[in-house]
Amino acid sequence: MGSEKPGGIWKRAFKGLAGDRDEQDAEVLQDYANGCGARSITGCHDREMVTLYGTLRTITFSPRGGVPALEGELYDGTGTVKLVWLGRRKIAGIHPGSELTASGRIGVVDGDRVMFNPRYELRPTAAHG
Repeated sequence: MGSEKPGGIWKRAFKGLAGDRDEQDAEVLQDYANGCGARSITGCHDREMVTLYGTLRTITFSPRGGVPALEGELYDGTGTVKLVWLGRRKIAGIHPGSELTASGRIGVVDGDRVMFNPRYELRPTAAHG
């Protein structure tokens, strides 16, 4: 213990708690996804029609080729997919922290999974629903 840096024990404790929390969130998302027939993001292949369930981590407005585009990063506990709604600047209820199911054709653009203009349904949060 004499070689322990000041605060080192607390850093390790908090790191463990954060990791456990992420793992718990991932398990809850996957349990809910299984219950609504959604696939895991990492299990999806290019050009496949899928239904996904997860939490939006980020939402950005990012025009593509002069066309407005709302982009969201959906996380399901196994991976992420970029959801892109072309022609939209905002969508009611779509914000970081929203949980939803998204259906459409998944693709790979520059190595990232992406789904353009997905059908979506806002869901109650798994932790509270």
